[in-house]
Amino acid sequence: MLTKHELPECPVATTVQILGSKWKLLILRNLFQRSWRFNELKYSLPGISQKVLTDSLRSLEQDGIVARTVFPEVPPHVEYSLTELGQSMGPIIKAMEDWGTYYKTQL
Repeated sequence: MLTKHELPECPVATTVQILGSKWKLLILRNLFQRSWRFNELKYSLPGISQKVLTDSLRSLEQDGIVARTVFPEVPPHVEYSLTELGQSMGPIIKAMEDWGTYYKTQL
């Protein structure tokens, strides 16, 4: 997780830095539905590579947005879910969904 001094001064730039990729936004969209396993996320996001998904999840985890839970089983069972901080992004994702729906009606 970055310190306050490492983040941009502008709050919008901070948000863009944390969520700045299409894939992170789509990962968050899915995680608002429920907890997901890695392969479930991968198959639900056509076009994402394993490396990009891994890097995005690690980044979101480091930023405190996503929690990674490892269940002590053989083989290991790992699930990703939103933290409380991640849940606070709900209005942002909802506003993007609403605007996307509105935009489509204007075409």
